[in-house]
Amino acid sequence: IKEYISIDKEVMSGQPVFKGTRVAVESLFWHLEKGISLDQFLEDFPTVTKEQAIAVLEIAGKILTSKDIEKIYASAA
Repeated sequence: IKEYISIDKEVMSGQPVFKGTRVAVESLFWHLEKGISLDQFLEDFPTVTKEQAIAVLEIAGKILTSKDIEKIYASAA
């Protein structure tokens, strides 16, 4: 995760961003939720690489399909 995502209180108030950028990870999911393609997201945020975006999507998928999802879900309550 740390290879692709950075969390630093000095950058975007500690919001998770794509490593080496000031682009919030949340913006990728916002774009996709609105039906905006990954390619358009990458055009909108040229400092994010396709490798980074795909890796973050894969990480999210692994988290949501892991056997520990119930622990993550319970801790968010």
